[in-house]
Amino acid sequence: MALSAKLELRQGQQLVMTPQLQQAIRLLQLSNIELVEFVDSELERNPLLEREEDTQPAREPAAAESEGATEDEAWLDLGKGGGEAEANLDTDYDNVFPDAAPSDKAADLATLPTDSGWAGTRVQNGSFDGDEGDLESLATSELSLREHLAGQLPLVVDSPVERLVGQHLIDLVDDAGYISADLAGLSEKLGAPLSLIEGVLAKLQTFDPPGVMARSLAECLALQLMEQNRYDPQIAALLDNLNLLASHNLTALKRVVGCDGEELADMIDEIKHLNPKPGLKFGSVQVQALIPDIFVRAAADGSWIVELNSDTLPRVLVNRSYLSKVNGSGSSGRDKEYLLECLQTANWLVKSLDQRARTILKVAEEIVRQQDGFFTHGVEHLRPLNLKTVAEAISMHESTISRVTSNKYMATPRGIFELKYFFTSAIQSAGDGEAFSSEAVRHRIKQLIDAESADAILSDDTIVEKLRSGGVDIARRTVAKYREALRIPSSVQRRREKKLAERILR
Repeated sequence: MALSAKLELRQGQQLVMTPQLQQAIRLLQLSNIELVEFVDSELERNPLLEREEDTQPAREPAAAESEGATEDEAWLDLGKGGGEAEANLDTDYDNVFPDAAPSDKAADLATLPTDSGWAGTRVQNGSFDGDEGDLESLATSELSLREHLAGQLPLVVDSPVERLVGQHLIDLVDDAGYISADLAGLSEKLGAPLSLIEGVLAKLQTFDPPGVMARSLAECLALQLMEQNRYDPQIAALLDNLNLLASHNLTALKRVVGCDGEELADMIDEIKHLNPKPGLKFGSVQVQALIPDIFVRAAADGSWIVELNSDTLPRVLVNRSYLSKVNGSGSSGRDKEYLLECLQTANWLVKSLDQRARTILKVAEEIVRQQDGFFTHGVEHLRPLNLKTVAEAISMHESTISRVTSNKYMATPRGIFELKYFFTSAIQSAGDGEAFSSEAVRHRIKQLIDAESADAILSDDTIVEKLRSGGVDIARRTVAKYREALRIPSSVQRRREKKLAERILR
């Protein structure tokens, strides 16, 4: 076969991941604290950026200085293609800067000004190494007690409802590992039954370190003894009368516990080896107040008002008067090129902050609309919800919703919640009715088991029948999975435990 050289002209489309696009994607998923830090760094680098004075009236996101920005702009609307880029990047991105001409990726990076915010970002093997120092800081940072407990939460608690309650309880723990919250008041605030709150607390009390999440010193010591399988009625009586031990009234203590002096000395020695403040072995970090990004409050007509927290929205302006002054001072061509780059960066930042605020508000409004039952009635009325449902409702891509709901918090009459916690899976209805939320089904299973007696233990098959009679179409293995996730033993084990408890009470 003869080889020949020829010229071909082909037309195609491809996505160029410009540095601006990379930063726009990252900007969307930053928390409000990280966003303020990023904007402050840009204000230091860019002479054309200035902070809007607090004396000026706060503007709505639509009023931000973004030339050519309209309501119809789909900023980070990632559902219109991407082709090869989608396969390589595990998502599909539209160029959020429609007026930016495609350019070579290496050339774009090479021409960045050293004073810009993207000078330290390079693309290598599909990753950005601008955060390479974060790994070192993460390795050397001291883990706090709340971070340690929050890391164990998804491993033990499967129900989204219980995770909400669990995270709320973890946020209330002090540095010593104790919790002094009023569970009845918390139950009323969250709109959840007290039994659910107590059940979640019982699970949290099994976390490491032993004794954490206790409400008193006696409970803290008891949890540690249970972990060592050393908790018995005698030592329980000793813990119930720690006041006698503190006053050295050993005679009364022996009488209450029902033991001789040698046994009492052994139990006291065992208690001395326990840790009365298990949380102190973790890092003591300065607690930073959680600032919500969204406020939700009830309206007079029964609906809900969703507002952005203006305090978390950095407001910056482009100082065009300074630009005109510098340009008119006979600056060199290199200086003018630098100023042009600064102007493009400043315009991008103003526009991106505006679009970020619009996107967060739009997603939050749809979440509130979908989860109206939660805000009205409580945590048990969370509806099944996934990223796709919200994305289709507001004409955005699922990856955009995922970024918006990360590290963003909503302040509601029932507390402050991260946006991602409002997404739960669904269980189909047995009839033509609306699907049930998976955590609502778990709660029903728990209620059925809590109400059973020793003579009428419910098997998984019986639970399935009761749920189906209530309109929930569920399989037996799903019931077993949910029961195990709730740390509820099988019907055989429950029957043995209840009968044993009855004999002890007699």
